[in-house]
Amino acid sequence: MCTSISYRKKDLYFGRNLDLEFSYHEQVVITPRNYLFPLRNGEDYYNKYALIGIATVMGNYPLYYEAANEKGLVMAGLNFPNNACYLDPKENTFNITPFEFIPWLLGQADTVAKVKELLQNFTLTNISFAKEMPLSPLHFMVSDKTCSIVIEPMEDGLHIYDNPFDVMTNNPPFEYHLWNMNNYMNLTPNVGNNHFSSHYELKTYCVGMGSIGLPGDASSASRFVRAAFHLTNAPEEDTEDANVTQVFHILDSVSMLKGSTLTHDGKDDMTLYSCCINASKGIFYYKTYNNSQLHAICLDHVDLNKSTLYAYDLVKIQQIHFQN
Repeated sequence: MCTSISYRKKDLYFGRNLDLEFSYHEQVVITPRNYLFPLRNGEDYYNKYALIGIATVMGNYPLYYEAANEKGLVMAGLNFPNNACYLDPKENTFNITPFEFIPWLLGQADTVAKVKELLQNFTLTNISFAKEMPLSPLHFMVSDKTCSIVIEPMEDGLHIYDNPFDVMTNNPPFEYHLWNMNNYMNLTPNVGNNHFSSHYELKTYCVGMGSIGLPGDASSASRFVRAAFHLTNAPEEDTEDANVTQVFHILDSVSMLKGSTLTHDGKDDMTLYSCCINASKGIFYYKTYNNSQLHAICLDHVDLNKSTLYAYDLVKIQQIHFQN
């Protein structure tokens, strides 16, 4: 379970909740330019653009959950079980594995238009990183300063959708989420009006009644609607801090609380971390389930021409400031 949003104001802010029942020792990882990615198709790939995002590092290989590149393009992988389908490598196509997908695209594309171009004659293959690490079933959201797309690898091929809502969650497939939004066309941030019948003198009795019917459960479809409603009606703020705070408030509205949602194994499905990337400036903000204080890491504060990864452990212990 995950949610991602693109909050497009003066800068592009990409927000994401990672909802899982356990951690894979994820870190904030900066990949410098010209870092070697030995692809499973036999080629050596060197990224043109530096990346920043959250990843699990295995043998100097960053397995990114989401990342932004220095040109302002952002990409995230979200859980897509029972629908994601990866294929055997195909001749006469460019073959990439899911764990290579984010650094491969972000390492060379600077816009969504370029991403679409790269995905022509392309196959997402069923090769895992290691035998003991089966592939995660994923679909992907990609955003730049003008638009977003969703990429879904399914049994009948790769589906690419324009994403007018700048929101993505999990199952069902994206076509359903687009259709489902029609059920909520009457929602409004205003006080609300009587749409029930002209025969009754029904009146609003409090602020917020225009959003009656906004789903509040933790399902993927409901989180999609809720995130889209809050994102669409969010005003542009005057400062960087205020815009970042607004992104985290939207993510909080769709976060998973410990004890509220259990997996089939009876484990807590909870928001392990929330992040906001100012993709225009290369600043990565995050907070974790047990630490609500924001921490930030800047892409341009390190040498992006070095040949080694920069990895930062997440601060997971609550930071409390006592006022005098």
